[in-house]
Amino acid sequence: MNATAVPYTRGAALPALLAERILILDGAMGTMIQRHRLSEADFRGERLRDHAKDLKGNNDLLVLTRPDVVRRIHEQYLAAGADLIETNTFGATSIAQEDYGLAHLAREMNRAAAALAREAADRQMAADGPGARPRFVAGALGPTPKTASISPDVNDPGARNVGFDQLRDAYREQAEGLLEGGADLFLVETIFDTLNAKAAIFALDELMEATGERVPVIISGTVTDASGRILSGQTVQAFWHSVRHARPLAVGLNCALGAAVMRPYIEELSKVAADTFVSCYPNAGLPNPMSETGFDETPQVTGTLLEDFAKSGFLNIAGGCCGTTPEHIAEIARRLKPYRPRSRQDPLFGALLAA
Repeated sequence: MNATAVPYTRGAALPALLAERILILDGAMGTMIQRHRLSEADFRGERLRDHAKDLKGNNDLLVLTRPDVVRRIHEQYLAAGADLIETNTFGATSIAQEDYGLAHLAREMNRAAAALAREAADRQMAADGPGARPRFVAGALGPTPKTASISPDVNDPGARNVGFDQLRDAYREQAEGLLEGGADLFLVETIFDTLNAKAAIFALDELMEATGERVPVIISGTVTDASGRILSGQTVQAFWHSVRHARPLAVGLNCALGAAVMRPYIEELSKVAADTFVSCYPNAGLPNPMSETGFDETPQVTGTLLEDFAKSGFLNIAGGCCGTTPEHIAEIARRLKPYRPRSRQDPLFGALLAA
């Protein structure tokens, strides 16, 4: 974030670990929550029993009303081999929670979500005993349902439904809660609008300056179709050059596409982002409403595709997005274990990185 590198105050072991092996990120939270077939009453709990708006589908709220469900999902991913688990906070900004009339609970949601993930990670390490590999909590910051770059009105290209300052303030509040709850790093993910991401980066920079914390940041964009661009129009290369000033621990791609379609874009990113680590957590293929998870790929298919990424030298972090389960993560972890991580210094990949 700053021009001069400053030692991390949290997650300090991550850079060395990423140079040693490919780290495993967890899979989809929403997919796993759907398996529980929760009712409106589950989302409301006793606390919000008389809330005026419907709350079913507000998965972020479950950290307050059904923490047992979220805790169990974290535990399943840790048992499957995840080194990093994401907080259940994809939509836990005040901007996103406005739709449910719960903007005032955003900070509390993030604090509770990080504490749940922290508890699960610490318990797993304690159960593993002496010499247990470290497990990390990634504070997830989603894109919000609004975009600062694209007009919501086809008749007015200049119209906007959110501004940079509003986004910055919402991300700052979210990040404060995540830090308070015990997150080790921040994951700005599923970026479809680079301006939204810049607001998140700015908020994190301000927060770190104010608190004295220096926390690793991973930035993950979303290529929305075969054009190879994110929704706000940038290519993968342009996206990287727009966010590289943040000096992220890693940059990557997630969501929107399965690994088979994502391959050329993660390969391109591994070439252009030569001064950072690379992450990738694709969907489990294409959506399929008839599938149990809502997506086509089995763990074996997703694992095989990501194994090819690892074999090709593209990866430092791998996991799953929509449609992936602990079974997918276990298969990814098993298949990627023999492979060396992508390295800026490794002559094996010298030609790739110089391209």
